[in-house]
Amino acid sequence: MEKCSNSTGNVFHILAFSTSESGQCLLFTAVLLMYLTTILGNTTIALLVCLVPQLYTPMYFFLGNLAIADIIHVSVTLPELLFILLTHDHRISFSACMTQVYFFSLSAVCDIFVLTSMSYDRYVAVCKPLQYSSLISKDVCNAIILFIYFTSGNDAAINVIVTSLLTFCPTQNVDHFFCELTTLYSISSSDTTSRSILLVFQIILLASLPFLLIITSYIFIISAILNIQSSKGRQKAFSSCSSHLTMVIIFFGPIIVLYSKPESEHSRELDKLLSLLYTAVVPMLNPFVYTLRNKDILNAIRDVTRRRNIF
Repeated sequence: MEKCSNSTGNVFHILAFSTSESGQCLLFTAVLLMYLTTILGNTTIALLVCLVPQLYTPMYFFLGNLAIADIIHVSVTLPELLFILLTHDHRISFSACMTQVYFFSLSAVCDIFVLTSMSYDRYVAVCKPLQYSSLISKDVCNAIILFIYFTSGNDAAINVIVTSLLTFCPTQNVDHFFCELTTLYSISSSDTTSRSILLVFQIILLASLPFLLIITSYIFIISAILNIQSSKGRQKAFSSCSSHLTMVIIFFGPIIVLYSKPESEHSRELDKLLSLLYTAVVPMLNPFVYTLRNKDILNAIRDVTRRRNIF
């Protein structure tokens, strides 16, 4: 193990993707389109939730916060990747790398917790409809969101602190398209055993446990839907949950595949592609999942467009 002195003047080299010149041009175009679509779609959702009174409900309140988290999620990773693909300058400063670690950790935990909160909202709506107004009140929603931002902010700060205390050589290659935490651990010349244990604890507490809560919620939801007598009632109840369930599947699917497959040196490019899937594709798809079949959102878009035409 090479001994190196750590300082904030360190420079990392983000290796990104190993492709040909034409492949890099194609990747740049695809990432740029995904980034712009994600920003446009999620900004539209966040603005609609803020401006349209019909969307002042707990479900859309959580959806608006999910959109904000997704904007942070893509903005902290994709612009740097685009810069690398465009200029072939792979350098990133230590402080910029730690900024990526902080905001990526914050947005990732926010995404997971907001999706979990939305599953609780759907559980109460389907299984305890008469208690909905008391169990999902405005004060409860505000308290949940404050807890989410407080928890994710603290978790992100912990990741930055423990990573910044590691020793890195003056110039290091990061075999990823952003400063991903496990990749940084792998290139450090320090002993990262305690950090790896902390990371496992974080995954269990901040990812696995919320995922189990979502699954449990949907077990109760599906059971309640099957007990509804009329087919129209069952269809209405399921349609109110289908968008959120779709979002959960497309969010957790790539993560489960990425972290459950065996480690291999030859799978680094596949790992990066799977990371790009949940970093770029999933935030881009979320607005479409919630708008294409959602009459409330579509009506809100029409109302805002109509009012703009009037003025």
